[in-house]
Amino acid sequence: MSDQVEKFGNSVIQHGTANDRAYVMKIDPQDYPQIVDYVVALAETKGYSKIFVKSPSFARSGFLEKGFVEEAKIPNLFRGEDEGYFFSRFLCEPRRTEQQSKLVAEILQTAEKKPVVTGEPALPEGCHFSTMRKQDTEDMAELYKAVFASYPFPIHDPAYLVQTMDENLIYFGIRRGDELIALSSAEIDFEGQNAEMTDFATLPECRGLGLATFLLEQMEGGVGKIGIKTAYTIARSYSFGMNLTFAKHGYIFSGTLVNNTQISGDLESMNVWYKPL
Repeated sequence: MSDQVEKFGNSVIQHGTANDRAYVMKIDPQDYPQIVDYVVALAETKGYSKIFVKSPSFARSGFLEKGFVEEAKIPNLFRGEDEGYFFSRFLCEPRRTEQQSKLVAEILQTAEKKPVVTGEPALPEGCHFSTMRKQDTEDMAELYKAVFASYPFPIHDPAYLVQTMDENLIYFGIRRGDELIALSSAEIDFEGQNAEMTDFATLPECRGLGLATFLLEQMEGGVGKIGIKTAYTIARSYSFGMNLTFAKHGYIFSGTLVNNTQISGDLESMNVWYKPL
């Protein structure tokens, strides 16, 4: 069961037991500062072990005063002019503690040494790229099922994929012949003029072919055409591949979200990377 998404005024909060957290995904100025106390009370009532917040600068002091800590920061995230913050409050000590700190550090050191690549990557022979459409959602759900045993959002459900296409997500895919072998998405904040590059999935037998690199290149070009000024990602901190992919594309590391997201049955820490477009 995926976590539920609800509105608090015009703000958006995801919460539930799958990620054992409350996540403030969007803060409307009219809902501040009331949303700070609301989400704390929600998490405490439900017994969640973490509260995670993506926040514009106007709400920074309100969260810090309530015991939140800054885990990452993206300059000019909103409209290319206002900083974006990722705040967390841990409601139990084990959730605060990174269990694989050496691995996280090793991956970051390796990624940050990678030179930025230039030139457009090429697809392997027999593969072709396209922007996904609603008729593709059955294949998309099957690919996500093959790659992720569980996920923070219900991407295994074709109906959910259709719904997000109607809202603010653009999906990108690569097929080899008729078989869908790689996917990604850009979650667009039209008002904030930013996009989260997310939901990367490649069939195990097709990894190592540079498909994520190709997808990211196409994604950046696509969102840049619709006025997006900043791209960012929340990447699995235990994955060499995804962190190297973003580092090689000129993304800048801005912080680690400790024990933040449940993927395939386990809580994982996530690295935040960003890039001005």
